[in-house]
Amino acid sequence: MAYVSVKGGEKAITNAHEWLAEERRGDPAVNELEIGQVREQLSLAVDRVMAEGSCYDRDLAALAIKQARGDLPEAVFLLRAYRTTLPRFGASEPLETTQMAVRRRVSAAFKDIPGGQVLGPTFDYTHRLLDFALAAEGGAPRPIAPQAEEPQTYPMPTIGSVFAHEGLLETDERTEDAPEPFDLTREPMSFPAGRDQRLQALARGDEGFLLSLAYSSQRGWGSTHPLCGEIRLGEVAVEFVPEELGFPIEVGEITVTECQMLSGFSGSADKAPQYTRGYGLTFGHCERKAMSVAIVDRALRHREVGEQADAPVQDEEFVLYHSDNVEASGFVQHLKLPHYVDFQADLQLIRRLRREHFERRAAMKEAAE
Repeated sequence: MAYVSVKGGEKAITNAHEWLAEERRGDPAVNELEIGQVREQLSLAVDRVMAEGSCYDRDLAALAIKQARGDLPEAVFLLRAYRTTLPRFGASEPLETTQMAVRRRVSAAFKDIPGGQVLGPTFDYTHRLLDFALAAEGGAPRPIAPQAEEPQTYPMPTIGSVFAHEGLLETDERTEDAPEPFDLTREPMSFPAGRDQRLQALARGDEGFLLSLAYSSQRGWGSTHPLCGEIRLGEVAVEFVPEELGFPIEVGEITVTECQMLSGFSGSADKAPQYTRGYGLTFGHCERKAMSVAIVDRALRHREVGEQADAPVQDEEFVLYHSDNVEASGFVQHLKLPHYVDFQADLQLIRRLRREHFERRAAMKEAAE
């Protein structure tokens, strides 16, 4: 069978686009989703798309979700593609998460952590039962948000401040001569990877993949089974230093989720026993993602604490190369596109190998007789 060219592809693609738009719209008798509805009522999906699309814009993320018919990896692809068209004016100052206006803060390590436990908005204590009141026209009545029993401390102490007087938790020291952070959006991935590159890749990595890696580490395929020292959700200021001013000004606030996981370290010749940290930070309200990032981050730090790397979660090339859902989706889904020439070459090879196989069997049979 010879290779045969295919005609009419452009028309077929145009028709497919029109059909896709029709499928996305659904039944015209049902009101069309507005961007504001997606943004406000599917906020966790919006936050995931912002985090993995590495672009903090709720309206754009909501638009991407609507356009992608709810396919979040496709929405991430759309948002990240749009992001590449945006001009860059410069880099902001490092976020001061110690100054976060906290909406939710919990610690599994300390019951009476300084600043208190703030449950905030969470599914953690809800019953996993379908709420059919939400199916009613207009939805369920909106509950009145309860007020905190005590005023929250601001700024709220961090898990690091709890250990500060004993030195039981490793610290990250700032140095004036520190190099510029790696920029994964402008530089190709390189190995061995520094922690700045690893955290960037994990911050926009696929939540499901990172969750599976974190789970694997806890089940024994890795040496990390940490405790959640602290997870917090809230708003932090973004500051930028204009060249004409020379000092930082606040340009806005963003919502972030921050997680610090604690793992014991028995010490070495140079370091005393203490707790080491895994760190995760994401845009929006993405607790599962931030926790997974923190666990994987700690697993990838095995060299620093002299651990043996014998699990997938500890292999930085495996983790970083395969955690990006845009890359992964492209490599998997490109298999749907035409591969006629490749298949014809492979088909000819298989036919030749089969022919040689049967010729050898016939020769062996003849020799045996």
